[in-house]
Formats: sequence, structure tokens, C-alpha cells
Amino acid sequence: MTESMDERIAQARAKLEETRAAVARARAELGGASTTARSKDRSVEVTVGPQGELTRLKFLDGKYQTMEAAQLAASVLEAANKGRAAMARRVIDTFSAVSPPDENAANISNYNPDWEQIFGSALSAGRRGKNGGTARPSRRGGRPSGAGLRDEIVEDGNDG
Repeated sequence: MTESMDERIAQARAKLEETRAAVARARAELGGASTTARSKDRSVEVTVGPQGELTRLKFLDGKYQTMEAAQLAASVLEAANKGRAAMARRVIDTFSAVSPPDENAANISNYNPDWEQIFGSALSAGRRGKNGGTARPSRRGGRPSGAGLRDEIVEDGNDG
């Protein structure tokens, strides 16, 4: 027995509304989300928001006072990249739980997000190469690691 076109449309609309509600719940869940990460040397701790933005930077145990500027900058970037990677994974996990409206949705082009394109280097930030360095940014036009951090660390000194 074949369903009428009206019944099929009604079912598709119901599934679409279910998906919209699930997406709204996921957005609400992530709206106030954050994650905290520390540098390997435990000198820096950062908190990262749901869009990968730094919302807090904390220097731990006064270690920054004995660090060279380049070492401190590297620790800040390392912690920030770890936090961005953790938040990217959380966003992916949250939105991956939102099921497609229909088993035929896999045939819809661009239904499945390209997470690598969306998050760029944030996904590879937590991965380490053989020599201890962070993974290289994607050559597909992704943002280089730390591209959102444009401020320099400048030591106070005499300006005159």
C-alpha cells in the first residue's frame, strides 16, 4: 500500500521540525559552553568559548616571571590550541548527535558538514608531531594555528 503524497509531506515536515528542535537544543547547550586547557609545562591556563575564542587567560604559580618571552608565548599558544581543539570536538560531538531528518538525507549534498573546513587548524591543534611540534595547518585554506591571537607580548620598560 502506497502512502499518499500528502502523508509523505506531513511526515517529512514532522521530521524536519524534530531536527530543527534538536539543532536549537544543541545551540542552546553550546551557547554557554566553555572548556579549560593548560600548557604542557603547566604555566598557562586558558578558557575557550564555543566559537574557539579565548575568554580567560591565567598565568599559574608565577612561572611566567622566570620564562623568556618566546617560551611564555609558546605556552600561551599551546594552551589556546588545546582548548580550541577540545571545544571543536565538543561542538562536533554535539551536532553529530543531531540525526538527519531522514535516512535519505545522506543523499542531500552538503548535509554532512565538513568539520575540517569549519574548524581548520583547531582540530589538529591537540595532535603532536614526532618532534613534539604541533601539526601543520591544513593546506586547504584553513586558518593557521593561533591566527586569532594577534597581540604581542611587550614588556614594560622605559619609553624614553
